[in-house]
Amino acid sequence: MKHIVLAAFLVLPLWASAQIIGAPDRKPGEGGGPYDRLIIRGVTMIDGTGGPPTGPVDIVVEKNKIVDIVSVGVPHVPIDESKRPKIGTKGNTKEIDATGKYIMPGIIDLHVHTGGPEKAPEAEYTYKLWLANGITTVRGVPAGELEWSLSEKAKSASNKIVAPRIISFHRPGTGKEWEGRKILTPADAKEWVQYAKKKGVDGLKLGSHRPEIMKALLDEANALGMGSTAHLAQSGVAQMNALDASRLGLTSMTHFYGLFESMYENHDVQPWPLDINYGDEQHRFGQVARQWNLVKPGGEKWNALLDEFIQRDFYINPTMTIYSAGRDVMAARNADWHAKYTLPTQMDFFTPSRLSHGAYWFDWTTEDEVEWKRFYQVWMRFLNDYKNRGGKVTVGSDSGFIYNLYGFGTVLELEMLQEAGFHPLEVIRAATLHGAEEVFKPLKKPIEYGVIREGLLADMVIVGENPLQNLKVLYGTGAVRLNDKTGKPERVGGVEYTIKDGIVYDAKALLKDVENMVNKQKAGRPADTKVDINKN
Repeated sequence: MKHIVLAAFLVLPLWASAQIIGAPDRKPGEGGGPYDRLIIRGVTMIDGTGGPPTGPVDIVVEKNKIVDIVSVGVPHVPIDESKRPKIGTKGNTKEIDATGKYIMPGIIDLHVHTGGPEKAPEAEYTYKLWLANGITTVRGVPAGELEWSLSEKAKSASNKIVAPRIISFHRPGTGKEWEGRKILTPADAKEWVQYAKKKGVDGLKLGSHRPEIMKALLDEANALGMGSTAHLAQSGVAQMNALDASRLGLTSMTHFYGLFESMYENHDVQPWPLDINYGDEQHRFGQVARQWNLVKPGGEKWNALLDEFIQRDFYINPTMTIYSAGRDVMAARNADWHAKYTLPTQMDFFTPSRLSHGAYWFDWTTEDEVEWKRFYQVWMRFLNDYKNRGGKVTVGSDSGFIYNLYGFGTVLELEMLQEAGFHPLEVIRAATLHGAEEVFKPLKKPIEYGVIREGLLADMVIVGENPLQNLKVLYGTGAVRLNDKTGKPERVGGVEYTIKDGIVYDAKALLKDVENMVNKQKAGRPADTKVDINKN
């Protein structure tokens, strides 16, 4: 049964009527370590700060922390073995020969959902896709229902399960003790934030609440050291755009909702067609891109918004990847990873349907795609302008909808930041350092991960190719390159090892586990349940 679209305009979580199956305990052989001493040898390091790669270096990890980064020579010259840190003979030790390979911080994805019973029913599937694509930290907005996601967060923190570290954001009014209650007053809003804080929630995922409710939520969250981000849905954006929300204390926004509305030139609300029905998803997603000509790039309002966001140290988590199919639905539908790694139930959820969120291809046209391409040109220019002024743009994916698969959608976001004008070093910084800074800002604490640095947690990714030359090598499926010796194309790259909290995961083995899950579901499905939109 597919998820029914409800009157809340598709912002309700997919686990409202059933829950995802939590990840099983980590089995013997699933990830090695943490080790008393781990040395990654001869690697070229991209540290995440935006600085250039350097190498060869040996990186020493003890338990879950980086303790030493040692330059062991210069490129193209044999390494002087006497300069290398020693592995030692005591305790649980490991060496990884990464000669000729690259290492970067683990990717931080600040907009995820774990899946849903109707599409990706087991969290293990999603977690392994994230890790296999180099993602070591995720922010659920939310990852699942409140109590479930906090339980999974704790299991991940103790490395009881195979999963990235989990940051848990939730929508106001959720939680078992709040079933049957609504937030109707500022007092209700403050009470719920206090409740969420006691439960262990890290931050708030807000909508476009009316001003007095928004202010109460943000006042209390900021006072308690909780983070905040907002999907400022068009159903309420006329009274709460991104500028309005930032002035009330919102620290970051996700998607683009409320951004364009903050700088319209000749309108106060979007001039929707007069027969618009927001509950019709093709109306909703087909029309929203037609904002591109309502703003003036480089104009007075444009620049004023940039300046005010900079002043407020406001973070933008654009999630460009989740709407990218609007530019070319055929390409998204036929992405390289679907055949091996997309569950049949997930692909069913992606296909055109009025009952599945994000499956709005009811009659998608060339004109719709052209409008989305024009929208992206303006949106990307704003993001690049913001970055160039010192603004913080971070990485999020929102995968599990609109033909975007977990993990792979995150790497696509990196590619789209480069399309927007970010240098690949700026892309990686957005996905690592800046993501960590957004996480730790409300805590008023220094970052604990997000760059490769002595004293920080060992969250790192080893890849056999240079991601600066081609971000596609970060995809689990790698990139296609012609082998001039054989005259045949071949796959190169793909993450080799993802190290989370000092535990070394074989990314290829994780992908094999995912492939087996997909094959098992395929084998167990009756033939008449399969969706084939290519069949005439």
